[in-house]
Amino acid sequence: MKFNDNKNISEGLRRSAECAVLLGAAILLGLIGGAVGGLFARSITFVSDLRAENSWLIYLLPVGGLATVAIYKLTKTEGIGTDRALESAQGEARTPILLIPAIFISSVITHLLGGSAGKEGAALQLGSGSAELVSKIIKADSKTRSILTICGMSALFSAVFGTPIGACVFALEVAVVGSFNAAAIFPALVSSVTAHLISTAIGAAHENFLPEAVPDTSLIPLLKTLAIAAIVSLAANVFCRLMHGGKKLFASTFKNPFLRIFVGGCAVIALTLIFGTDYNGGGFFVIERIFEEGTVRPEAFLLKILFTVITISAGYKGGEIVPSFFIGATLGATLSGLFGLPMSYCAAIGMTAFFGGVTNCPIASAVIAVELFGANGFILFTAAAFATRVFSGKVSLYNKQKTA
Repeated sequence: MKFNDNKNISEGLRRSAECAVLLGAAILLGLIGGAVGGLFARSITFVSDLRAENSWLIYLLPVGGLATVAIYKLTKTEGIGTDRALESAQGEARTPILLIPAIFISSVITHLLGGSAGKEGAALQLGSGSAELVSKIIKADSKTRSILTICGMSALFSAVFGTPIGACVFALEVAVVGSFNAAAIFPALVSSVTAHLISTAIGAAHENFLPEAVPDTSLIPLLKTLAIAAIVSLAANVFCRLMHGGKKLFASTFKNPFLRIFVGGCAVIALTLIFGTDYNGGGFFVIERIFEEGTVRPEAFLLKILFTVITISAGYKGGEIVPSFFIGATLGATLSGLFGLPMSYCAAIGMTAFFGGVTNCPIASAVIAVELFGANGFILFTAAAFATRVFSGKVSLYNKQKTA
C-alpha cells in the first residue's frame, strides 16, 4: 500500500506540474497575443484611416499584391492560411513561425491599398504561429501543441476583435464543429482574457454596436427573426461557395500568382471607380452608419460579396470575417422594411446569422452577438445563431474544418 501511495503521489505531482506549465504557456500566449494583436489592430486602423484620407492609394493595390506574393515566397509560406491554423488545432499539422510576419505585413498592405478583407482571419493565423513559437519553447508534444494552438487563436481573436468570451468559444468550436477540446477550455479562456486586457491597455480600438431597439421575445418577433436568419444563412452559403469557386477560377485562369494578384488588384480598382470606396477594406464604417444613422444601400451586401470574392481569390490577405459582418449587417438592414423590425436590430441579426453561417460556429456566434450588441436580445440572437446550422448547411469558409 505504501508503494502504491507513493506512486499516486508521484503521478499527482507530475500532472500538477504539467498543468502549471500549460497554464504558464496560456498566460504567455495571452501576453504575446495581446501585444501582437493590439499592434495589428492599431496598424489596421491607422492604415485604413490613411487610405480614407488619400484615395489615390487604391491605384497602388496591384503593386501591393506583387509585394504580398513576394513576401510569401520569401518566407516559404505560400498556400498557408487559416486552414493550416485549423489543422494545427486538430493536431494534424504545424504552422510555420514565419507566417506571423507574412500575414501581418500582407494584411496591412491589403487594408492600406483598399482590398476588401478583414482582420480576424489573419488573427487566427497569427495566433496559430504564436502557438508554434511557444510550443517550441516548452517542447510541447502534439496534444499540448493542439491545445496551445486553440489558446493562440483565442488570444489573437480576442485582442483584435475585443470579444474575449466569444473569441475563446470560437477558437474551441471552429476546428471541429460540434466538439470542444475539453482540455483547452480553461487555458483558452486564460489566454483570451489576458490578451484582451493587454490589447486594451495599449489602445487597440474594439467595435461595439447597440441596436436602437430590441423586440420583445414573443412569438411574432421570434418568427420574423428566424425568417431573417434563414435568408441571411442562405446568402452565407452562397458566399462560401463563391469564395471557393473564385479561388479555383483565379488559380486556373492565371497560373502565375504574380499575374493573378495583379489582375485582381486592377479589377478592384475598376470596381472602386464604378461603385465608390464603401467596399474597400473591412468596411466597419458602413456598419456604424446603419446603427448610428439608420441608412443602408440595398445593393451593398451584393457589392461587398463581389469585392471580397475578387480580393481574396486573387491572393490578397486579411481574411473574410469582417466582410462577413458587413454583408450580414447590410443584408439584415435591407430586410428590415420587409419584416417591420428596427433596422439596427435586423443588422445585428444579419451579422449574427451570417457569421454563424460562414463559420459553422453557432455557439460562438451567439456569444459574440451578446458581447457586441448587449444581452437584451440574448434569446433572439441565440435563436438566429442556432438557426444557421439548419439553413446554411455544412459548407463553410474553411476547407479543413471538421464536423464531429
